[in-house]
Amino acid sequence: MIYANEQEVAWARQKIGELRTVLQEVLYGQDVLINAVLCGLLARGHMLLEGLPGLGKTELVKGLSKAIKLEAKRIQFTPDLLPGDITGNPMLQEVDGVRSFVFQKGPLFANLVLADEINRASPKTQSALLEAMQERRVTVMGQTHTLPDPFFVLATQNPIELEGTYPLPEAQLDRFLFKLEVRKNPVEVLERIVTQREMGAEISVRQAITQDELVQLSNLTRRIFLPPVVGNYIARLVDGTHNGASKATQGIKFGASPRAALAMAAAARARALIDGRLNASFEDVQGIARHVLQHRIVLDYTAKLDGNTPQTVVDALLSEVPTQMLETPKTLLAAKV
Repeated sequence: MIYANEQEVAWARQKIGELRTVLQEVLYGQDVLINAVLCGLLARGHMLLEGLPGLGKTELVKGLSKAIKLEAKRIQFTPDLLPGDITGNPMLQEVDGVRSFVFQKGPLFANLVLADEINRASPKTQSALLEAMQERRVTVMGQTHTLPDPFFVLATQNPIELEGTYPLPEAQLDRFLFKLEVRKNPVEVLERIVTQREMGAEISVRQAITQDELVQLSNLTRRIFLPPVVGNYIARLVDGTHNGASKATQGIKFGASPRAALAMAAAARARALIDGRLNASFEDVQGIARHVLQHRIVLDYTAKLDGNTPQTVVDALLSEVPTQMLETPKTLLAAKV
């Protein structure tokens, strides 16, 4: 592999900065969230945004599609939504007196799919996204259809405590690169929103980069160097999420999968590129670990009774697992010999 050079990284940092500026004009006071979304975008990952209604989750996704001029479609998830309403359905049509089934593409066939309030649909409908999110294709009645490239799913969900919501299946959660929390705005940001925005008015968003430039940035992200010691750190973090592997993970029912390790490596590379660096570091891994791991950890009831959450487990894991792998007694003995 030919790794990225300084000139390419400098160009990428400039383009990413332009995109960040546009998104900051869409969503005020959410710089941490915007940086995380940019990181997931460069890593070509799907993202799950969780927060109370009205915090700007949908506006952020709409602004992102306009800033890159991606073909975007919105799916409003409701309890009566069927899988075919997402993927598409074969329709019986007559051509020259011959009747045949012709596949009609659903809203999933777009570069950027906004799955709004995804946890208001039934688990059966939620599961219709599994193949699309992993394989970038859908299969309907035995026929496979390839989705556009690039393809992103940015889903929004309300906290599961709200009425009329269903928890997402673990298999689907594992396909999201990031789970990001959208927090409430402080007073000064609310004041800016009140004075500069009108209810119901469409936000004007200018284009920051092209779709081709996004593809170039994504390809460049893959060429950011990941040192072996950083890869080893990622492996030990993911392994540490399993019950009994460390003190921090006592009470975990299910830990993270190898897909989480790949996601963490891709996101660490993207974070390094955003900062204008040629290689990923331990700090990059620590900066994105919570976004990658928190939705992939399932706690048992005893851990919940003790007040633990996936977030506290990840924080404890980061403090417990050292960046450098410690030498084992066997290695030390061999060194002495």
